[in-house]
Amino acid sequence: MRFQFAAPLWEWSAQGGFYFVTLPIDAADEIAEIPRVARGFGSVRVRVTVGGTTWSTSVFPDSKLGTYVLPVKKAVRSAEGIAEGDIVNVTLEVLDS
Repeated sequence: MRFQFAAPLWEWSAQGGFYFVTLPIDAADEIAEIPRVARGFGSVRVRVTVGGTTWSTSVFPDSKLGTYVLPVKKAVRSAEGIAEGDIVNVTLEVLDS
């Protein structure tokens, strides 16, 4: 299952230094329906591409918003020249199934 979307990069205010992109609700709904083995914190393993950078990580549920959030590590932000508030074009492939 693969998704492409664009969303702003934001910093988690409760813990500085962690940056995320929020998945669109329709993508989150489809991901939530995939049968899979339960993982810590409800995470789902994914492979992500932003610009020329591809990496494996997990998305985490955000019960407040009813979606998932994607952490974007510093190496990716630096390599792609993205900062808080920038719109990030994401290709996300779900690895858990």
